[in-house]
Amino acid sequence: MIANITFVGGTHGNETSGIQLVRNWQRFGVPAAYQSLNIDCHLSNQAAIDANVRFLEEDLNRQFTPALLASQPQCQEARLAHALNQQWGPKGGSDIDLLVDIHNTTSAMGATLIILEADAFHTQLARYVKQQMPEANILVEDEKPPAEHAYLCSIGKRGIMIEVGAQPQGVLRADVYDLTERMALAILDFVKVYNSQSVPELPPCEVFRFIENITFPLNEDGERQAMIHPALQDNDFAPVTTGDPVFLSFDGEPQAWQGETIYPHFINEAAYHKLHVAFATATKAQL
Repeated sequence: MIANITFVGGTHGNETSGIQLVRNWQRFGVPAAYQSLNIDCHLSNQAAIDANVRFLEEDLNRQFTPALLASQPQCQEARLAHALNQQWGPKGGSDIDLLVDIHNTTSAMGATLIILEADAFHTQLARYVKQQMPEANILVEDEKPPAEHAYLCSIGKRGIMIEVGAQPQGVLRADVYDLTERMALAILDFVKVYNSQSVPELPPCEVFRFIENITFPLNEDGERQAMIHPALQDNDFAPVTTGDPVFLSFDGEPQAWQGETIYPHFINEAAYHKLHVAFATATKAQL
């Protein structure tokens, strides 16, 4: 039974779709079809929202590991994480049955549902959302147990993320907002049928399972030697096989992928610029 649902926007203060959706639902109420559900809506990092930046000191969405929550907070976002964990948690003992954290990406990932485990509940949820939104992508980040993730959504008993792009940081696109709201409502539709024990039989759905992040080529001074190849840019979740170009060196030479077939995503994500992350990789699977 999913009794308590919390939607969160503004974990990153310049990702505006979730911020606006939360504000709209706070002001006008959730759509009438879902008013029977116990839904809370919150903005998590108001200071970053006011400044229209991802974060002020450190990424709030990387502050929720058990070790960090047990340590003395050293920055503004760490202090905020402790406060949110006290308000919504503690992690591992939360009353929130489903915490949905809403994000945007500058990458062309479309509407992507991110789940942290592939148990029966999340498998049913993924299949249901995929049926409601055939264009959606399902990204599974279950390389470690959910409790070990640093994500804000991991405070809840169950935590998932909505990730929609491409949208520039700090602005709002109507088409991206529409995809965000549609995925949020599809999740709520699933909760209703799940609570009534009437989830339909659904076929396996295609998912992408996270492997690792790939960094840009760097020289000995830590300077980039290449950029994303045009053939890869804006082709999130499209297959890349051995020999396909992924980088273009600044001297004009393409650099090819060497390895098994991957499905890149978060391609050229602006928020990862300082980390020199070029893209994340995934395998394709059936869930």
